[in-house]
Amino acid sequence: MFERISRSIELVKASWRILLEDKKLLTFPVLSGIVTLLVIATFILPLIFSNGALSLATNSITGIILLFLFYVVSYFVVIFFNVGLISCVNARLQGKTMTVGEGLSAATRHLGSILAWAIIAATVGLILRMIEDRAGFLGQIAAGLVGGAWSLVTMFVVPVLVFEEKGVFDSMKESLGLFKKTWGESVVGSLSIGLIFFAIGIVGFVLVLATTMLHSETVFFAAIALFVVLIAILAILASAMQGIFVVALYTYAKTGQVPDAFNRGLVEGAFAPKSMQFGGNI
Repeated sequence: MFERISRSIELVKASWRILLEDKKLLTFPVLSGIVTLLVIATFILPLIFSNGALSLATNSITGIILLFLFYVVSYFVVIFFNVGLISCVNARLQGKTMTVGEGLSAATRHLGSILAWAIIAATVGLILRMIEDRAGFLGQIAAGLVGGAWSLVTMFVVPVLVFEEKGVFDSMKESLGLFKKTWGESVVGSLSIGLIFFAIGIVGFVLVLATTMLHSETVFFAAIALFVVLIAILAILASAMQGIFVVALYTYAKTGQVPDAFNRGLVEGAFAPKSMQFGGNI
């Protein structure tokens, strides 16, 4: 357990060092967040002014269609800026320089593939949402498990789409193969960065609750505002560092070489099969 925690910290530190050297990488998650908020507003405002005539619920055909469209647009935005991010990260790890504009241009060149992948991801998301809505608590658990597995096996889809210029279905197949080859059954590394930022967020939430002991509404609402800012910053940092880490893993999976910014033993150890991590005793 302590070894895993230590490894997680090292993974974050390695990604953090790259961010310090190339802060423009943060531009992509920031832009993604801003555009996503605009997308949400675009869908939510008409629902509000429709006085209940429209909704994103899955209990009607109209609701299902609207929800699917919302998912497609949202996924498209996230994937588009993610393509820009990993393009810049890949250039950075190869010792090259790519501007934000060049990263966005790289994403623009893959609009067809991005849209196709967004439609597939939206379809899966819609199915999982319908399972949650119809099967209650057990459906939520099942959807969570399936969604987690889906995220893992499709982790390399975007890098394959961009770096290998493959179609969506070939990229999905390649992603699954890379996942099996590199990670085996281990999910330690895939959770490391997220868990650390989640822990930081929990600490921030506890501090917000602690302000209630001061019996001051001003201090409490100020703490809430700061907590919202903290969550936004953590989401941006986590997204950027996850992008860096995924490109590093993709490079290792395809070439067997770990970029100089990452320690080879660290990456290999983080994604060793469980049979190796526990000395073969499962």
